[in-house]
Amino acid sequence: MLESSFTLLRDMGTIVLENGDEVRFSIDAYHGFRYVSVRRYLKTDTFAGATRDGVTLTPEIVHALVPRLLNLPQDIKALKDGVIGKFAKRPGICIVASIGTFKGHRGLDLRQWQEDVGWTKKGIWLPLEKLPEVKNLFQKTIEALDEKPTDDF
Repeated sequence: MLESSFTLLRDMGTIVLENGDEVRFSIDAYHGFRYVSVRRYLKTDTFAGATRDGVTLTPEIVHALVPRLLNLPQDIKALKDGVIGKFAKRPGICIVASIGTFKGHRGLDLRQWQEDVGWTKKGIWLPLEKLPEVKNLFQKTIEALDEKPTDDF
């Protein structure tokens, strides 16, 4: 049976950022299709919830991205700025993974590129200091994606 709305299938884990915000990794379903969500959640005294900062990745993108992430050097100082890979999401849209600097801090950027408009607002920037945790969560996500589902979604 096809699901017509968002369904959280599996929470893969959380990375806590310096300012107390969180980045959550999950496997979700929407309209019957599985995808991986990497989204920033805000936590303040008055609000806790998802922000617009985030990206969804198809299982195929995750399977292509993770080996490249795992091959990055452990020493973040040895990482050079540049594109890690460009992965097709659907016709005319891709996800670009890159190492870069934003506001004086280096990080891993997962951002959506659309052929007719260029960079979109969809994406997330993860600090390089958290790269070991990012690699671990993506590795766990691949293992979960490769498991045989027990239920239809």
